[in-house]
Amino acid sequence: MKTPIENERLEMAAVENIEIDLLLEALLRKYGYDFRQYARGGVKRRIAKAMEKSGIERTTDLIHAALRDQDVFELLLGTLAVNVTEMFRNPSFFRAVRRIVIPELKKRNHVKVWHAGCATGEEVYSMAILLEEADMEKSVRIFATDMNKDVLNIAKAGGYPLERVEKYKANYRMAGCKHSFGDYYRETSGIAEMTPALGDKIVFAEHNLAVDGVFGEMDMIVCRNVLIYFSQELQERVVGLFADSLAQGGYLCLGSHESIAFTSHRDAFEIMSENERIYRKS
Repeated sequence: MKTPIENERLEMAAVENIEIDLLLEALLRKYGYDFRQYARGGVKRRIAKAMEKSGIERTTDLIHAALRDQDVFELLLGTLAVNVTEMFRNPSFFRAVRRIVIPELKKRNHVKVWHAGCATGEEVYSMAILLEEADMEKSVRIFATDMNKDVLNIAKAGGYPLERVEKYKANYRMAGCKHSFGDYYRETSGIAEMTPALGDKIVFAEHNLAVDGVFGEMDMIVCRNVLIYFSQELQERVVGLFADSLAQGGYLCLGSHESIAFTSHRDAFEIMSENERIYRKS
């Protein structure tokens, strides 16, 4: 039998979950952003962080503010939609793509790559560099999508703080790239601007993995460190979406802590690199 204190805690947790449900439903109905199937523990932490930043103490007040105050909504959206990335993040992944995927893609006349959940675009430009150094720049089109318009605008602009460049250079070298990272950007007022030639290969567009449909006949899909924020149900949906969006023999690339092993779509793929989470549609 539970004590009165335990019962009170359970009741408070139940009320908190109802309030979070109402907040997420409000974001969907007002703005079209669906976080309802994101992993609940992470959602709670990020909502608490947004409340701390905005000085709002109660979730019910956050609902009201997010619906009526654009600044609060944008702060909440930026907190819920995690956008942590960097150029050539996890260099061993890019080495594996160079070794496993690119030789097969070079056999195709036209190659379409989808970066799903591209955030501010650093990994998209990294892939564009990798494909250019493989002499594929004329045959490739990269489609980079995210549900957040603000981060898409940063990705389109292709400008990043100059203080990050040393880290990017180190990643570039560890990824086994051929030239100098300095060939791919120019300095402008403390910003490293990616060269226009890289951007010419990329089409940026809004796409919400939680609700939007197939992005069809892709030769490679890259979605790294996004599924870890989703519930199991949403992961199931998204992996199915990727399977339907890939051409036969197309490649799916996930983050190092992500896997298709626990989805019903695992038999649709063969493992090309277990360590780097590279799969091929079989």
